[in-house]
Amino acid sequence: MDLAQLKTTLAQEKPPHGLAAALAALWWDAKGDWTRAHEWAQRQEDAAGAWVHAYLHRKEGDLENARYWYRRAGKAEATTSLAREWEAIAKALVAGE
Repeated sequence: MDLAQLKTTLAQEKPPHGLAAALAALWWDAKGDWTRAHEWAQRQEDAAGAWVHAYLHRKEGDLENARYWYRRAGKAEATTSLAREWEAIAKALVAGE
């Protein structure tokens, strides 16, 4: 699956079967369900899950918590718009980075 395909699945009621938890978290976030997105981010206990977790807390406005998760992910704190960050994370995750 590439980023364009991921975006087309947003018209569905549920994320595609077999989607990694971090990508499912981004999927739910794009659908406007922050709570479900956060739940899915917590399911993936690796750098990808931490990166999505950081993004979600930044979006929430909890910057201290977001900084913690950026450190866990090994990523610099984002300074771009939330939309650009979502896109960058999704692109990296579908590419397997």
